[in-house]
Amino acid sequence: MILFLVLLAFAIVLAIIGAAVAGMQYLLAIAVLVLIADVGYLAVRSALRRRQAG
Repeated sequence: MILFLVLLAFAIVLAIIGAAVAGMQYLLAIAVLVLIADVGYLAVRSALRRRQAG
């Protein structure tokens, strides 16, 4: 869960910097990719936990 929160905070910081600073829109794109990867990680982890518990 710590990794999820760290990646989420990282994505938020990148998104803020990418949106605020001119010429750094690529950081916003990277933030979106990190956020998608983070949600995917959480989904896989949740699915594995359900499989082990059931």
